[in-house]
Amino acid sequence: MTNNVSQVTDRLASSETGMQPWLWLPLLKLLALGDPVDAADLAAATGRPVEDVRAALEAMTDAEYDGSGRIVGMGLTQRPTRHRFEVDGEQLYTWCALDTLIFPTLLAASARIESAYDSASTPVRLRAGSSGVTGVEPATAVVSLINPDDISSVRTSFCNQVHFFASPEEAEPWLKDHPEGTVIPVEEAYLLASDMAGKMLTQADAQETGKPGNQGHSCSC
Repeated sequence: MTNNVSQVTDRLASSETGMQPWLWLPLLKLLALGDPVDAADLAAATGRPVEDVRAALEAMTDAEYDGSGRIVGMGLTQRPTRHRFEVDGEQLYTWCALDTLIFPTLLAASARIESAYDSASTPVRLRAGSSGVTGVEPATAVVSLINPDDISSVRTSFCNQVHFFASPEEAEPWLKDHPEGTVIPVEEAYLLASDMAGKMLTQADAQETGKPGNQGHSCSC
């Protein structure tokens, strides 16, 4: 894993997770507004039939819903987790540390991030935007990563083991329990996250270009 950390971002940006590129970016942007999202909202945002939206959502087995069947979380969530993610004045959360570093690029917005592995751990605080991370406290902070065999349930197999730690030393007990894992500096994790976000945006653009009604329309200016 130590020499192949980029492999996991390649896999997370692929179809292994069951997420459709044409759906997840509009969903992410709607969730960032702070209100639950329903299928009709997504149909309007994507220009796809509600039936297509519902079929795609069924493949996203990790999605979180409220009591009315509206989506409240998919990577970015309106339910509290240990990973606090404040963007455009909205207090949101994410499923894992890497999410906090991916979403600023996808949302084209700066975010304030605060996370701690558990109640006894030193909190890690930073700002992340499309151009990088700033104000990392403490400066020794690292992010844990694993590359599981199966990521069809991405939250269970991957996200639940991707944390911020205040230092490599603080991460040592986690590494002992997860010998297949590794930890890397926050700045390095951001570069991986940025690369992954770029691949995801490319996939979304490709699907949007290939959507019925958009084929053959390209700018030659």
